[in-house]
Amino acid sequence: MIAEFDPTTFFTPGMEIPVIDVRSPGEFAQGHISGAFNIPLYTDEERAVIGALYVKSGKDQAILKGLDIALPQIDRYLSALPELASAGKLLIHCWRGGLRSATMAEVFRNAGYDVGILKGGYKAYRRYIRDELAKPRMVVVLGGYTGSGKTDLLQTLAAKGEQVIDLEALARHKGSVFGALGQLPQPTNEQFENDLFAKWSSMDHVRPIWLEDESRMIGSITLPEPVFEKLNAGFMVRINVEKSIRIEHLVEDYSKFDKTLLSGAIQKISQRIGGARTKAALEALDNNDFHTVADIVLSYYDKAYQFAIEHRKGKTISEISVTGNEFNQDVLKIVEVAYILISLKISLPVVTDILTK
Repeated sequence: MIAEFDPTTFFTPGMEIPVIDVRSPGEFAQGHISGAFNIPLYTDEERAVIGALYVKSGKDQAILKGLDIALPQIDRYLSALPELASAGKLLIHCWRGGLRSATMAEVFRNAGYDVGILKGGYKAYRRYIRDELAKPRMVVVLGGYTGSGKTDLLQTLAAKGEQVIDLEALARHKGSVFGALGQLPQPTNEQFENDLFAKWSSMDHVRPIWLEDESRMIGSITLPEPVFEKLNAGFMVRINVEKSIRIEHLVEDYSKFDKTLLSGAIQKISQRIGGARTKAALEALDNNDFHTVADIVLSYYDKAYQFAIEHRKGKTISEISVTGNEFNQDVLKIVEVAYILISLKISLPVVTDILTK
């Protein structure tokens, strides 16, 4: 018998059992459950043929055509499994949990595999993760001007035992007009949400989740509304790092890139920093004066960030000065402030022993 799981129970065994997505490669590329493997019942072209036949001749004819395509390919389906399903168990889904997943589940069951199906398919999964991301969670937001070293501090927080989700890493973009440099192509928005949920669902939601302060857009990615609302409403620890140190961080991060790419990024914000400053920045770039370039660019980003802070919905903000380089010491200060904010709000004890974790 082939068991059916709703999304709530599907992902508990799915942490150990391979998830097989039997949708077409195009559907899979648009968005898929994080960690799932694609063994498509049909190619994109075959799926289009079956869909057209469904419209023209009805469901029965489309099913028959689908079987004509699928039956000769059973060996191909099975050949992909031995390395994926070494324990002999599989979880399968298609778009709606209908004919495609049922067909593949029967093929794999007959071959001796223990098979489960996601009830409602990928469509139900997408609805489920939106509901889960909308649930109340305790969020601490690490804020600060561009170049403050927030990403490095978050990594140190994670190494010390705090729960951290790096939104920029998931989005493959650092957020600014320069943020795509050195990054892989961004995922689809749908895939970003799926990957975010995979991280989100793995967290202990009794403890705070740390996020870096972000605008609604990270490159081409739009944050899910519930997550953006949590960023706005969460406790914020805003770090204050001297501008000279921030400039050094930016020079270290970006001076290695091709000048043509840097020039193009500067010109994208030329209207915002003004013609004279754009010209000065481009001349400095030509002269390898990256410190001046960073100083000019920060004049724009600092104003933009201050404007965003002033219009932030959440008002639980505490600012502390850190070096931006002594990460262990900085992290201890940041955590102490964060847990004081939390304790004042919901009477949790202040945690100051993070460095012993």
